[in-house]
Amino acid sequence: MVNKTRLNAVSYLNTRPLTYGLEQGGLDHGFEILYDIPSVCARQVRTGEAAAGVIPSIEYARSAVPYAIVPGISIASDGPVGSILLFHRVPLRRIRTVAMDVSSRTSVALARIVLRERYGLDFDAFDHPPDVPAMLERADAALVIGDPALEYVERPEPRLDLGEAWRELTGLPFVYAFWAGKEGGLTPGEVERLIASKERGVSALDEIAELHAGNRSRPTSFYASYLKDYLAYDLGDRERRGLMEFYGLAHSRGLVPDVPELRFYSRQGRR
Repeated sequence: MVNKTRLNAVSYLNTRPLTYGLEQGGLDHGFEILYDIPSVCARQVRTGEAAAGVIPSIEYARSAVPYAIVPGISIASDGPVGSILLFHRVPLRRIRTVAMDVSSRTSVALARIVLRERYGLDFDAFDHPPDVPAMLERADAALVIGDPALEYVERPEPRLDLGEAWRELTGLPFVYAFWAGKEGGLTPGEVERLIASKERGVSALDEIAELHAGNRSRPTSFYASYLKDYLAYDLGDRERRGLMEFYGLAHSRGLVPDVPELRFYSRQGRR
């Protein structure tokens, strides 16, 4: 039996364009793909249960051993993201407690940075399952991410879109996650397959939205708009600048030990 390279991918809709080519796009590959929430993906890459994964960007800076990033791929936004939402039952400047989605890692750091840099706020936080009504019974604000956030968009409470807030604060995109793992964890050929998978996924966003809509209450057009109008999947110069700005601010707030350099896996036939 041939041993497959285990990958861990986030189970949210926003990750499906990265894995589409591997799962539905007809690419031959030797991967075993497991899906989970972002915090679990990060842990399984850290422990070696997966060779690489779609990890929250904050975890790259927190790793005690060097990680490498698959070049050219991320989950990012250059403005509103639509699925990283801070609902609040008091005015923003009066927030003192925040219930944090247990799935999140990067978004918790982003919330701390945005609320401190833009509103001068520090707050007490605690983890909570992504249930906005229950969260707001216990806290001034509730941070929810990913697919659960999409299902709460019609809530009556005011909310802060953290992608939009970051863009207003820095003028740069925000990078939420990317493929990464321990150096040497992926071969150049495997890196090329992940890049090809993303390229096929970006060309099939309508199909991905239709598959996701399934038995959900919202129409395909809602999810297609989310994938097309809110998210970006490249990791170019502006995304790298946004990522380094995030790491710098996270370090200044004591959220990461150092500002890491960006290291990338080698591509096939390239240095």
